[in-house]
Amino acid sequence: MIIVEKGLLKTKPFLHIVKKDRQQQKLPLIIFVHGFTSAKEHNLHYAYLLAEKGFRVILPEAMYHGEREQGLTENALYKHFWEIVIKTIHELNDYKEYYVNEGLADQEKIGLAGTSMGGIVTLGALTQYKWIKAAVSLMGMPAYEDYLHWQIEQMQNLGIGLSFTNEQIEEQLSLLRQYDLSNQPEKLKNRPLLFWHGKKDPIVPFHLTYQFYQSIKNYYEKTPANIHFISDAQADHKVSREGLKATVDWFEKHLLK
Repeated sequence: MIIVEKGLLKTKPFLHIVKKDRQQQKLPLIIFVHGFTSAKEHNLHYAYLLAEKGFRVILPEAMYHGEREQGLTENALYKHFWEIVIKTIHELNDYKEYYVNEGLADQEKIGLAGTSMGGIVTLGALTQYKWIKAAVSLMGMPAYEDYLHWQIEQMQNLGIGLSFTNEQIEEQLSLLRQYDLSNQPEKLKNRPLLFWHGKKDPIVPFHLTYQFYQSIKNYYEKTPANIHFISDAQADHKVSREGLKATVDWFEKHLLK
């Protein structure tokens, strides 16, 4: 039997999913981060399948989303995009620390995954935390600086007025550099990493992710099974069932065996 519990850690709401008969055991841990304008409950299907395999799964609620929302419009929320990404990266460590310290998570078997913004968070977190042993990015991308430039270009093309100065943009770029995995791929250290991305994605450009994947394959020459990219020629910004199953299989392969 799989149980779903609501939790609160340092005022941050999250969902905890685990097999009932293994609730008090030390288990491999997966933290799964939702996408922009989404909420933690939207990834329960991932959590259920992972829990069935024997993982303890945490679905955190990102700042300004779900139970933490503050009534912002989508346009207003978009202006906080990178603030949310960075804040979420820092909050991940709170969940890891809590479950490891409580003896409920095996610190040698911790995985991180996410969709869209959650995938972006996942790839940025790999620059910060050695405790991430395996990761899955679903529609995410690691090139923070390039993506910010792309976002600005999109807003200009849509006639959306920029509410920040060139100085503020440079300040944002400076902050993002320390989390930009494309500028520090050596921090991967051969950790298992799976990508899934639709070629028709209009939200997170496929080419930014695929270019990075191509650029890091040399780092995995001795461990080619640790890196994989699944592209879907027909998909836009929605993960297919293949992507769902591949995520579960990836963690089962790299954290349970």
